[in-house]
Order: sequence, then C-alpha cells, then structure tokens
Amino acid sequence: MTVTSTSSTSAGRTVAAVALSTLVGAAAAGLATALIALIARAAGASPDFRPLWPSSYLPLTVLGVLAGAIGWQIIRRRAARPASVLRWLVPSAVALSLIPDIAVGAAGTSPGVSWGAVAALMLMHLAVAAAAVTVYRWLMPVAASLNSHLARG
Repeated sequence: MTVTSTSSTSAGRTVAAVALSTLVGAAAAGLATALIALIARAAGASPDFRPLWPSSYLPLTVLGVLAGAIGWQIIRRRAARPASVLRWLVPSAVALSLIPDIAVGAAGTSPGVSWGAVAALMLMHLAVAAAAVTVYRWLMPVAASLNSHLARG
C-alpha cells in the first residue's frame, strides 16, 4: 500500500491545474491573437511590423498565460479573499501590459508601425486576458480555493 501525503497530492493537483490551464488558455489565446493579426494585416497593417508576426506574439502569449496561471493559483491558494484580489489585479495587470504598446506607437520608430497595428497589439492583450481568465475560472475556480482556505483554518 502506498501512502501519499496531502501536501504532495495537493502540489500535484496544483501543478496539473496550472499546466492544463496554460495549455488550454494558450491554445485559445493563440487562436484569438492569430485571428487579430490576420485581420490587422487585411485592414492594412504593414507586414514589416514584427510584433504582428506569429514568431513574435505566440511565445509571448504562452509566457503570459503561464505567468497568469501561476499568479492565479498563488492568489487563489493564499489570499483570504481571492475573488476580491483578482477583481482588481487582473484589470490592473492588463492595463499595465498596454503601456509598452502605447510606447511603440508613440515612438513610431519600429518598421511598419502604425496606430492601427498598435491597436491590434492592444486588442491582442485583451484577447489573451479574456481567454486566460475564462480558462482559469473553469479549471482553477476561486470558490474551491476559498473552501480549502477555510478548511485549513
């Protein structure tokens, strides 16, 4: 008979939840960002604007979804009121993620930059956040975290 400690089982579930959330979230966000990039190109964004190339935005999409999943998991396990924390943290993080896009547009020094292309980048950030949060809420619900937090006393 094998005895598994609660903490190792819990840690395994945590890693699995983060991994699955990252996989599903990155797939959904990757599709959304690819569609936005295609529409932006069809609407006249320059092909010289590298941030709209899949080799630029897909790795960053995966990293963003992974970072979000880790942060979501930490908050849902450690915060006394995780829903309240996430309610202000997610929009704040998304707003901060738009600052580099605005800087690229304002500088105007990147090849092929235009405000239409920058708007597409900003829309990509919103799409990634929407896809990721939807997946996190499904695979790492905050309500379950609150119950486990209360059970730990």
